[in-house]
Amino acid sequence: MRKVKIADGVHMFTLNVDNVLFEGIWELASGVTLNSYVVQGEKTAIIDGVIGWDGVPETLYNSLGEIGVDPKEIDYLIVNHMEPDHSGWISNFMKIKDDFTIVCTDKAAKMVSSFYGEDRIRVVKEGDTLDLGKGKVFSFHPVPNVHWPDTMYTYEKSTKTLFSCDMFGSFGKMGDHVFDDEMTPEEDIFFECEGIRYYSNVMTTFTPMLRKAIQKARELDITTIAPGHGPLYRNNVEKIMDDYSRYSQYAEGAGKNEITILWGSMYGMTGKAIAHAETILKREGIKYNKLEMPLESESEMVATVFKSAGVIIAAPTYEYKLFPPVAAALDELGRKKVSNKAAFRFGSFGWSGGAEKELAEIIERNKMKWDFVPSVEFEGSPKEEDLKKIEDGILQLIDKIKGKIIE
Repeated sequence: MRKVKIADGVHMFTLNVDNVLFEGIWELASGVTLNSYVVQGEKTAIIDGVIGWDGVPETLYNSLGEIGVDPKEIDYLIVNHMEPDHSGWISNFMKIKDDFTIVCTDKAAKMVSSFYGEDRIRVVKEGDTLDLGKGKVFSFHPVPNVHWPDTMYTYEKSTKTLFSCDMFGSFGKMGDHVFDDEMTPEEDIFFECEGIRYYSNVMTTFTPMLRKAIQKARELDITTIAPGHGPLYRNNVEKIMDDYSRYSQYAEGAGKNEITILWGSMYGMTGKAIAHAETILKREGIKYNKLEMPLESESEMVATVFKSAGVIIAAPTYEYKLFPPVAAALDELGRKKVSNKAAFRFGSFGWSGGAEKELAEIIERNKMKWDFVPSVEFEGSPKEEDLKKIEDGILQLIDKIKGKIIE
């Protein structure tokens, strides 16, 4: 666990983890950081602990000792969010200290009791404050459904630090550099990609609430943004706010100037048409991504479609319905409320069609409102006339995305 001084009396403890499924679902190709913060005045508070994996709380306690903080002297546990990657250590902490106060929202208080059987709770609402002494004063600002109903910001007034929990976070492990102004150009690109993966996998469903949280952050006088995952921002706090605002637009149909081919093929018939589609995209100078389902991870699939201005769905009919791995991928995108994407579908069928009907059902059921170019279906292997129709469909799709591009 790494210790980083943010300001006088304010420290971050950060731990890189990998080989886990985030929330038990999302593959983390590049890992993730768990960030915890300690603020010292006359009293001491810890903001967001670390998940209660074996050995992790003890590592945190050792790190606290290295900056002169005895865990038994911690007065307040500030719980910005009850998800166990932030609060899972509480059950361990209860074994070493019995006189502390948990500070959280009313929604979190109910979960503290149900998760840990703990009732030493101070419930806070918008604008409430906590004075630690020596100039360290917190104010609390609920940001519900970012991404659980219990979430809040904690703002330290003297250092103008916003402890934003999951908001403004990112996947990806950190190396030697933890602040935005230390990052190399390569690290900037890395955390842009991992930030998109994080937002799309974890936050997209709650985009309307995320926008409110962005606005609430803009109303505070912030020098440093300290999230629960990923880098800290002190050079240009507006940039991460602007990035999150852009991601919120990706969730509702905008995207980078690229097209994602979301595809699957049983025996290569649809695959032949995909090769033709790639030729057209290359000829037109369009960047594209290929995601073969079910071989691609769900985490990568959601992130890649999310950031693309256009989507090509290439999948055959299977037992009177859409090829199941592609149908499942679209259902997950619907669950995440990835809406208003420009899209085009083509695919083969054998003795009967049916894929198109299920595609329409998925889009309607999830209220996705995708803007489709008319689909192209072909019996067996695609013929020249089918390939021509596919080319026309791709050109129409390229035209549709022109008004959706936000880099």
